[in-house]
Amino acid sequence: MELPPVTRPKPLVWTPERIEHWKRTGEKPGPVMVWTPELTGQFLDFVKDDWLYELWHSLIFLGPRRGEMAALPWTEVSTDALWLRISQQIVEVAYELYGEAPKADSVRTLSLSLESADNLVSFRAKQEQKRQMWGDAYVETGRVWTHENGEGLHPDWISRRFTRLVELSGLPPVRLHDLRHLAATLSLLAGTDIKVVQEKLGHSSRQITSDTYTSVLPEMMRAEAESVMAVVPFQVRTPLTIPERAWQGDIAVFFVHGARQSGDAWAVGAQTQPGSDLLGMITLSGRGQDDAANAAVKWIRDRCATNDLELVRVENFNDHNPEEQRAEFSLTRFTVARSQSPGLDDWALPTGLPSIAARTTRRSSKGRRETA
Repeated sequence: MELPPVTRPKPLVWTPERIEHWKRTGEKPGPVMVWTPELTGQFLDFVKDDWLYELWHSLIFLGPRRGEMAALPWTEVSTDALWLRISQQIVEVAYELYGEAPKADSVRTLSLSLESADNLVSFRAKQEQKRQMWGDAYVETGRVWTHENGEGLHPDWISRRFTRLVELSGLPPVRLHDLRHLAATLSLLAGTDIKVVQEKLGHSSRQITSDTYTSVLPEMMRAEAESVMAVVPFQVRTPLTIPERAWQGDIAVFFVHGARQSGDAWAVGAQTQPGSDLLGMITLSGRGQDDAANAAVKWIRDRCATNDLELVRVENFNDHNPEEQRAEFSLTRFTVARSQSPGLDDWALPTGLPSIAARTTRRSSKGRRETA
């Protein structure tokens, strides 16, 4: 039997006109809808006191599937080096749960912003508090996202909980899966290459990503919306150079300090300690210290990628500034490592090996035996 072709529905943006029509009639313009950044911010403000606030934030800005997040273990998360790895998922069949590895294209490592990493640290602290409160009744699963008693989350429960929160917020409806489209749209709006977005979502081909978002992105841009989590573009004024005195063996630790110059203009410089010479500097136009800190992370990460360095740890020191000065300054500490291949000078040939002729004879004999 030949089935008719199926057309994949394209995402549509919740524009003011569509919201007005939905409020008047209760009808959604299409099956797949995407919030604007402004609506996204309103939702996050509404759920800021929810137990799973950090999960909703991660789904919006990282774009994973619900089964991938339900299965995510703490062993696959590094809040120091700002990454998490999607290597397993939970699937549901007739409400029964089964663990399995994602498709090869879906196994991926996602980079975290400082805010995303801080959220994960915050949720781990909340889990620890609940572990102490529940005592022996606490369920140890090792997963990142759990109920307050430690039990893992059912993927369908995550969807139903999200739908209920959207209803309570009064915002135009979107499905939980639509948050993947929102994450992709915000990334593209921020100028991220479509190949990077493809890898972020775990799509099998670039064509799928392109076909899905070439319609929604112009709508978002026409609305002149801007992503609250986009990495702010920056200009490198002085390339980063890490002097030998900053290295302790193969590890170097330095600070990146940002200060508002005037209006939205920020200058961000790297130093080994306060008052020392600049190791490099960037400038940007940002809304505040989070923009400056996230631009610094992008700057250092790019520098590591092109210089055989590994970004080991990122620590947000913004809260160390006096409260009245936090809007004007940012401070981040970076730990990087040299990843060099060992040289050949100190290697010595092992002794006691048989001669080349003897090794050849044995291989030939083995080959004859196998042939016989």
